[in-house]
Amino acid sequence: MVIDRGHFNLEAEMSKVSIVGAYNTKFGSFVNKNKETGEITDTCSLYELMAEAAQGAVKDAGMDPAQIDGVWVGSFAPGLFTSQDHLGPLALESFPDAFRFKPTQRVEGACASSSMAIYNALYAIESGRFRNVLVVGVEKMNLLKTAGVTHALAGASYWPTEGGVGMTFPGLFAEYAKGYAKQYGLSPEKLREILAAVAALCYKNGLENPLAHFGKGGPSDKLGLHTAANILGLPDEKNPMIAEPLRLHDCSLVTDGAAALVLSPTEEARRRAGPAVEIAGIGHATERIAIKDRVNMHELIAAKKAVQAAYKEAGISAKDLRAAEVHDCFTITQLLCTEALGLSGDGKSGFEYEAGRFGPGDDCPVNLSGGLKAKGHPVGATGASMHVLLYKQMTGKPIGQGRLKGVPEVAATLNVGGSAATNAVSVLKRIR
Repeated sequence: MVIDRGHFNLEAEMSKVSIVGAYNTKFGSFVNKNKETGEITDTCSLYELMAEAAQGAVKDAGMDPAQIDGVWVGSFAPGLFTSQDHLGPLALESFPDAFRFKPTQRVEGACASSSMAIYNALYAIESGRFRNVLVVGVEKMNLLKTAGVTHALAGASYWPTEGGVGMTFPGLFAEYAKGYAKQYGLSPEKLREILAAVAALCYKNGLENPLAHFGKGGPSDKLGLHTAANILGLPDEKNPMIAEPLRLHDCSLVTDGAAALVLSPTEEARRRAGPAVEIAGIGHATERIAIKDRVNMHELIAAKKAVQAAYKEAGISAKDLRAAEVHDCFTITQLLCTEALGLSGDGKSGFEYEAGRFGPGDDCPVNLSGGLKAKGHPVGATGASMHVLLYKQMTGKPIGQGRLKGVPEVAATLNVGGSAATNAVSVLKRIR
């Protein structure tokens, strides 16, 4: 069998890898903030989030913890957010006796950190050295004030010409929004309308997700932001400009949370009694980190390369997808990711979101979880969470939105890191 990994062709008999267990913690802001003193105190720590996700995934897999051969942890900047950098050994604390002396490793890929952890775990299983592997994605972001969060996240940009001179991530993706509008002749008014349609769909889906940061009873629910009209009708003080043309409700959330997966060779997954979803194809493509060095700012070229690789390995095309979780750190990113997956033509996805496409009743609904916009974006946990939520959808136990045209048999994740410098695509196929 030939497996194409970018520039390399690996000629080997390699086991495909499947997800056999998964767990997602509640996402939210797990701190108390004293309005008078500004003091921030923890209510659910990084350590607790990791342990809950790890224990939940192993239990969901129906495994004895001793059967886990190693642990990969995805996290972007725990040292900046919590002063705790060395996360690999912390994975042992989920099962101190069973996991002691097992290999562990932390993986970083900005907002795609836990997708990178999944791929590293997948490579380990394909190598034959590991059988059952646990992957945990985690980030604890809300112990810092806004300025601290902004600084931490800026490390995912090209520091000399971006983060180091005050460029923020809303500012970086605003450049994509400007480039997209210019390329496709969108007026500021029309761009705002189609971005509001994207935000509204995510907020609406988030209402069905009990784990979402902005779910039922949350700010988006209280303000009725499940329609584009209601978002567009907000006064400026309720939806201020963050980085023109991106407003507050074009931006994802600062979130705490964790997600975890148990991976096994597909041959073993088929012999097991429980549910299983194969990671049938992956794509990992890297773009130049500085946006000044990119060919254009109206498409995610590297993401499209990753999509092509994942589709080729899985033997599918976009028309085969029945659900997708895509990166929506900003509403413009969801448009770009939808187009990168081939679910819509370049420059057309915004109009299709506006017309009501990609909702639960669509042939391929997008971000049933509520996406980063409503579910939340604990950066190091985001990729793992995408896989968890699709796994649950595909095995008939959806977390939240379940009003679909049947249980999806083929689905995809598109997770980007930084300003889409790191691009990770997984094609998932249901085994049972």
